Amino acid sequence: MVRRIKKVGVIGSGIMGGGIAALLAGTGVEVLLLDIVPFDLKEEEKKDPKARNRIVAAGLEALQKAKPPLLYSKDDLGLIKIGNLEDDFNKLADCDWIIEVVVENLKIKQELFKRIDGVRKPDMIISSNTSGIPLQSMSEGLSKSFKEHFLGTHFFNPVRYMHLLEIIPGAETKKEILDLISEFGEKRLGKGIVWAKDTPNFIGNRIGIYGICKTMQVMLADGLTIPEADALFGAPMGRPKTAIYATSDLVGLDTMVHVSDNTYKLCTADDERDVFQVPQFVRTMIEKKLFGNKTKAGFYKSERTPEMKKIKKVINPSTGEYETFEKPSFDCLTAAKKAAFLSDRLKAVVYGEDKGAKFAWKVMANTAIYSANRIPEISDTVVEIDNAMKWGYNWEMGPFETWDAIGVKESVAKMEKEGLKVPENVKKMLKKGATSFYKVEKGKRLFYDFASESYKPVRVSDKAIQLAMLKEEKKEVKASPSCSLIDIGDGVFCLEFHSKMNALNKDMVDFMAETGEYVDKNGVGLVIGNQAGGMPGAFSAGGDLAYMLGLAKAGKFSEIDQFIKNAHTGMMGTRYSHFPVVAAPFGMALGGGCEVCLSADRIVAHTDLFMGLVEIGAGLIPGGGGMINLWRKTIENKPDISKITDLGGFFVQAFMLVAQAKVTKSAAEARANGMIGPKDRIVMNKDNLIGEAKKEVLKMVDDGYAPPAKKKIPVFGREAHGMIWAEMLNMKNGGYITPHMEFIAKKICYCMSGGDVPQGTLVSEEYLQTLERETFVELWKTENTQKMAESMMTTGKPMFL
Repeated sequence: MVRRIKKVGVIGSGIMGGGIAALLAGTGVEVLLLDIVPFDLKEEEKKDPKARNRIVAAGLEALQKAKPPLLYSKDDLGLIKIGNLEDDFNKLADCDWIIEVVVENLKIKQELFKRIDGVRKPDMIISSNTSGIPLQSMSEGLSKSFKEHFLGTHFFNPVRYMHLLEIIPGAETKKEILDLISEFGEKRLGKGIVWAKDTPNFIGNRIGIYGICKTMQVMLADGLTIPEADALFGAPMGRPKTAIYATSDLVGLDTMVHVSDNTYKLCTADDERDVFQVPQFVRTMIEKKLFGNKTKAGFYKSERTPEMKKIKKVINPSTGEYETFEKPSFDCLTAAKKAAFLSDRLKAVVYGEDKGAKFAWKVMANTAIYSANRIPEISDTVVEIDNAMKWGYNWEMGPFETWDAIGVKESVAKMEKEGLKVPENVKKMLKKGATSFYKVEKGKRLFYDFASESYKPVRVSDKAIQLAMLKEEKKEVKASPSCSLIDIGDGVFCLEFHSKMNALNKDMVDFMAETGEYVDKNGVGLVIGNQAGGMPGAFSAGGDLAYMLGLAKAGKFSEIDQFIKNAHTGMMGTRYSHFPVVAAPFGMALGGGCEVCLSADRIVAHTDLFMGLVEIGAGLIPGGGGMINLWRKTIENKPDISKITDLGGFFVQAFMLVAQAKVTKSAAEARANGMIGPKDRIVMNKDNLIGEAKKEVLKMVDDGYAPPAKKKIPVFGREAHGMIWAEMLNMKNGGYITPHMEFIAKKICYCMSGGDVPQGTLVSEEYLQTLERETFVELWKTENTQKMAESMMTTGKPMFL
């Protein structure tokens, strides 16, 4: 019999419970979200359903207001029903799976599970999202059937964006239950599954909190400042830019301290137990309720000067006062900045000679040693620990991958020279002649298994394609400083961007033309995609403003004109090539990145997609055919019986997407606004995105792909001008837009509508490209656009002129 999860009960409507409910609803699952009845009800409220559901209703409202958004679409709310644990408890009997997300209190959880055991149907699955309470304690005294269907499912916050789902089997959990939740979590919810053991804080938080606490300990001992520690343990070490302290502010100091205290309390045999005692200055911050972002003051806080300038301050651990600070500077960071690859950046930092390098080495070395000593206590393999840190803490490399990157033999020699105790399992590995935790053989990635003292294959989904591994296997057939062309098998190639934020530059535009020629001669199709890290990551965050601004300031407008001509040639080459092209966007697909997607035959998008033509914020219009392809996509997906005169509403909608620089909050929203069409696909699991795009290419080939025929495009013409320009004038007069923004918006309308032609005129793509290119260059000639572009480039924020 095939089992399906159709309805899930989520108990607890706080930020985590609400996030889980939103994720489930976003995948089409019906959700029953329950919470407690308020304790402080007045007598007249005790029979009022609205009052009794006050807590869960507030949770649902917070879910809708969350930033970044937790819902993929507002329509998902229709799948979430709310209630309370007194009036609606028996409704849980209809659920296929119940997820407990209540307060971390053993007695409360035990009482709740006892009640669930009394109403559950025999095959119902029950899981706890606890981060530290043993499963065995929570299920004590419950029925055998309950224990067989009981497990831990530890999601990470924010649930929609964090890839990690730790699954913790109970002592009696049935294998088929574990398999079902693992498959559902990976395929339906899009999560990366890590198998953890029933130990305090499981894997991610055990290693992650150790790293945070060790950083604090060594920072105080070595006399570094908080900004210096964060500068070292951010991008140079392959960690999020929020690094250690800003990440703690984001998560909440109260949460961080709770997890560290819980570890100290429960891990009595841990040889590094004392590390989990946070410094006194952090305790003092907790007493003062300096919890981080949620209280607008933590390790960092922002203030306004009398001139209303925003300044950032940091707490001084010695005085407890907030101070301004300068950008930290170390020789090792300067060296790391010059390195092209993460492995070289890591070596530059940890093997440097300055104070910062010595600090980074101590923290990294101790974290590596601690991680190795936790096998097999918290995990059986290095893979589970590495994946937990990459998927739950957004590290680019896990502890063992980092160890490989800096050289295991070299680092162990340094550890021993400094008197650090190297784990026995690592020393045995080296004695066996294995000098790395991972290696690639015959196209497969292998990991060193301490238990068998041999290499074993890393389990990956059949759909997953790892571009980095293929490059290790010499599958990179062409390369430039900003791009690679990788053979991903079966005649399909992947064009990978790897510039800063994958922003489109001249090198990439030129390389795309070379790619087309190569695939035409040697392949059957092309995927455009990459696997950049980060949350949400960048498929491509736009165009290279610095390059074009430099040309504009030098008066080299003919070079800007040629750059756009080349971009148009590349986009047209993509559209009309004799092989299918599938774009695989995720995260940020902005400006030029969005235009690349719109020019492809198909889009296979990850569900977390922030897509938009945002050029107006930099004082420009889209210059790579984005407006042309957006309008084309709009009219191609209309009913054939529609006339151009019926499309006024569609034109306004398409225009507003560009003029307001609207960015989608999900792939579902991109589909709703027309950027993703009915033939395009949305994928939940980012690990499978390139593989699914490749599958789409091969399906198109199998169906007998032929390039689209060149057709003239019907445009709205001058009739659009009066309609749009009048509204722009009203907005300017009302103070909603500035004169230059009005000027740009009119240019957007002019280009999208086909210029000064009658409604319904059929025009060629080349004609529309000429309008776009001439306008793009014209705008660069204005002082205001140059100021706006410079502001966007230096501050990341638009300047309104």
